[in-house]
Amino acid sequence: MESFIQNLFAERIGGKKFGKEEVIYKFEKIKRAKKEAMEKHPDMELIDMGVGEPDEMADPEVIEVLYEEAKKWENRGYADNGIQELKDAVPEYMERVYGVKDIDPVNEVIHSIGSKSALAYLPSAFINPGDICLMTVPGYPVMGTHAEWYGGKVYNLPLLEENDFLPDLENIPKEVREKAKMLYLNYPNNPTGAKATKKFFKEVVDFAFENDVIVVHDAAYGALVYDDKPLSFLSVKDAKEVGVEIHSFSKAYNMTGWRLAFLVGNELIIKAFATVKDNFDSGQFIPIQKAGIYCLKHPEITERIRKKYERRLRKMVKILNDVGFKAKMPGGTFYLYVRTPKKANGIEFKTAEDFSQYLIKEKLISTVPWDDAGPYLRLAACFVARDENGNPTTEEKYEDLLLEEFKRRLEDLDLEF
Repeated sequence: MESFIQNLFAERIGGKKFGKEEVIYKFEKIKRAKKEAMEKHPDMELIDMGVGEPDEMADPEVIEVLYEEAKKWENRGYADNGIQELKDAVPEYMERVYGVKDIDPVNEVIHSIGSKSALAYLPSAFINPGDICLMTVPGYPVMGTHAEWYGGKVYNLPLLEENDFLPDLENIPKEVREKAKMLYLNYPNNPTGAKATKKFFKEVVDFAFENDVIVVHDAAYGALVYDDKPLSFLSVKDAKEVGVEIHSFSKAYNMTGWRLAFLVGNELIIKAFATVKDNFDSGQFIPIQKAGIYCLKHPEITERIRKKYERRLRKMVKILNDVGFKAKMPGGTFYLYVRTPKKANGIEFKTAEDFSQYLIKEKLISTVPWDDAGPYLRLAACFVARDENGNPTTEEKYEDLLLEEFKRRLEDLDLEF
């Protein structure tokens, strides 16, 4: 007998069909393929370049701050909308790293339990039924998902190689512009690795003013850039009049599981976010925020991490090109985004997902496929290298051993594009 609960699920998560659909999403397919491949080849190590989180722990000094602050009686309680000390550290950080000045730490900054929460909360402050949320694809879908849950609609902006993986704002239809409320951007971009330019951000500001659209710039990878200085959306004139920027500690400071981020920018948007946040959570654990303060005062931590990723990415680009791909060094992030072949060893692949499954099952190399705007693979430089005892390490010699094996497995592919 079926439970009455089956008929009570909200339509936003599937309604009566919740849990019954046979659709298997790509990350579950990857998980199953990895399990199958490892069972079939128990003596062969899986090279996982699909992971999207840092391979290192946070720096010992950061962990020590957490430890010491966690022992203090006064830090045991709710943080609500965050401690002022963290907000006070943001303007100095934004000026030092991004050259952004004149940030009001009281009214223009707020913390979040990770950037994912920030993207999930914002639509509830602005989206009414029928409103449109402009989302770039491929990309992180959270803000669009929640916009739809509030009765809004998503209009996708494809990121194409011929446009340097920047969205084409000019050709958004008039009827879409009229209903658009929010625009989601993410640069340096996951998964393409593309950087935005100051010219593009100026176009975004103009677009926002002309169409009464709020800009949400997800700068989760903001400080991880190569061959250039980090660029903030807020460094452009009047950007603070139209939007906010979200900065995460996850990628820049190896603090993925710590769940800490901050929003900075327009006072009204920050105020609205704070109101929503008050009704969702009670703030991140104060000792984690204290550790975040230490991080903001030590951006050299990010610089060390950035150098490691740059070193790995350059090696990966060379390997991929040596075996027949057409890889390019990304502008930022720790990802490579490469077009998939039409054939390998005579086997035809209709989608990036097909080729990704082939690499897992035949080569024990895990990647993430994207077919939203052409068939591409995302390969991450935050793979885990291990020493002779199987322990994770960042020593370059072990990194090289893994990359040598990565190349060896790819060398016999006869690629056709």
